[in-house]
Amino acid sequence: MAGPHKVSSDRSSTAGPRRPAWRRWLPIGLIAVGLVLVFAFDLDEFASLQHLREHHQQLAAFVAAHYVQAVLIYIALYIVFVALSLPGAIWLTVAAGFLFGAVMGSILSVFAATVGATVLFLAAKTSLGDYLHAHAGPWLAKVERGFADNQWSYLLMMRLFPAIPFFIANLVPAFLGVPLSVFVITTFIGIIPATVIFATIGAGLGSVLQTSAELSLHSLMTPQFKWALVALAVLAAMPIAVKFLRRRYASKGR
Repeated sequence: MAGPHKVSSDRSSTAGPRRPAWRRWLPIGLIAVGLVLVFAFDLDEFASLQHLREHHQQLAAFVAAHYVQAVLIYIALYIVFVALSLPGAIWLTVAAGFLFGAVMGSILSVFAATVGATVLFLAAKTSLGDYLHAHAGPWLAKVERGFADNQWSYLLMMRLFPAIPFFIANLVPAFLGVPLSVFVITTFIGIIPATVIFATIGAGLGSVLQTSAELSLHSLMTPQFKWALVALAVLAAMPIAVKFLRRRYASKGR
């Protein structure tokens, strides 16, 4: 008969050595430090329509003279903005369309956004995921099981639906035990439509930036673009709805 001491020794032998607390919280700490530095040096102002309007000629000239360096700087800047959940990534995508063209701007933005989102996902998963699992109780496991049944559809829907902030779509999967491969693939695929739209908008901004016309995200997004994103989000949600209806009818038929 195994007593309580036997059970505790079994758990300790299978759990393995625990990581030091500082290693668990290091990723989030680095992100916090990054945020402080960004706002201390006003680096967030680089991702704004006003900055693009005021410096579009200099930026275009730099890209023409130093194309490879411009690409690398853009990718690094975009990764930082997404990893730190800074506002303005949309304007970076618009700027990419203006500076590199719709096709190349879309490719660079999708790549950089996926890398930045993955950095934040891993940081949250490392620092907060284990902590939540240890303290949240059985309700989190139940939510995870429900999410896992349709995780591909849920993740794609969060990426495609315009009303869900990008950083929320990066953090929620980290707390719900989504595998890294699933997160990366759904992020890459899910952000393509909106990225192409904003890069295409940026590619056509050349003449508009020369004028004094007031620009905003609302004015740039046509109703057709908005409805296209909503339609894609609905398509991503269809498998969830179908499974729900099947279970409901199956339970009634018993």
